[in-house]
Amino acid sequence: MKFQVERETLAEAVSWAARSLPSRPSMPVLAGLVLDARDDAAGRGLTISGFDYEVSSRVEVSADVSEPGRALVSGRLLADIARSLPNRPVELVSDGSKVTLTCGSARFSLLTMPVEDYPRLPEMPASSGRVASDVFAVAVSQVVVAAGRDDTLPVLTGVLVEIEGEKVTMWTTDRYRLAVREFSWSPESGSITTRALVPARTLADTAKSLAGGDEVVLSLATGGLGEGLMGFEGAAAKGAGLRRTTTRLLDGEFPKVRSLFPPETLTTARVDTAQFVESLKRVALVAERNTPVRLSFAEGELALEAGASDEAQASESIDAELDGEPIGIAFNPTYLLDGLASISAPVAVLNFTQSSKPAVIMGAADSEAPQDTAYRYLLMPIRLSG
Repeated sequence: MKFQVERETLAEAVSWAARSLPSRPSMPVLAGLVLDARDDAAGRGLTISGFDYEVSSRVEVSADVSEPGRALVSGRLLADIARSLPNRPVELVSDGSKVTLTCGSARFSLLTMPVEDYPRLPEMPASSGRVASDVFAVAVSQVVVAAGRDDTLPVLTGVLVEIEGEKVTMWTTDRYRLAVREFSWSPESGSITTRALVPARTLADTAKSLAGGDEVVLSLATGGLGEGLMGFEGAAAKGAGLRRTTTRLLDGEFPKVRSLFPPETLTTARVDTAQFVESLKRVALVAERNTPVRLSFAEGELALEAGASDEAQASESIDAELDGEPIGIAFNPTYLLDGLASISAPVAVLNFTQSSKPAVIMGAADSEAPQDTAYRYLLMPIRLSG
């Protein structure tokens, strides 16, 4: 194997492919990346691949291939080396049990692992449809904030992706909050109806890495929830080539969360999002771990308070528009900040029924605009003693 590639192209591609390599692989070969230099009827270039039996990564980049071949090298070491190289063309040559990397006067020798022992990567499922990459990236970022992080409850660490015709709906919950985002896409078949439970961490990383292209192709293998694979394909930023990721879906039944949204709204408050976030951050400085920030909504005003009488205390008031009866309610400040950051709108609209019932947060373009129902963030309140 012998090929030459631009340093930035190599560094971007290797760094992306190595991002999901296991830190403690069950087999030594799983810590490696497969370098496949080809020059045949299918094309000429370099493919870099990684796989841990759950997530596969494959990126194709342009390279000047002199001698086709394959080699398996340490992924993280290659990524570290590629990032540190000067901005010169990089040449890689395999010779027996070693790969020699040369860039300007810098020269590295890397031991190879037996490429024949590396597991075969899963095939990308057939394309189900496509969506604008920026829409996909924003939608995923909005829902993953509410995904669970407790691996003992694996179902809650996933994003439920529901596809019905031209509409995609994503759901996440960690039992204390719930996020849902709807967006349109272009399905291969207008009659498609399916659902998949995708690991949130993988989905978030994939969406972010494909945000530089024009669109993302979503590919969902046949099978019910918890079975098969879901694949993602898109062009990357900085000319790093075509990227493909597959992930195994999670097993289990996602909670029936639709009924958690209150059937009615008795009080609606509108607050400038940026002002709300800044005030909340200041007041929350005195909130001890797992203690709430108290919000009191009245006509024209929102009062924020935190702390107890025998500890540090903080309070602040900001402008707010109120439609309905005044209400007092308390929330985990971190969860509330996550919701306000996710709505990505100048005005935060908060809908309430009672202080003991969940609140629903949405965004609006201005104080007069209707609330944007494409994204909803439901947050459970914290009951105050006394």
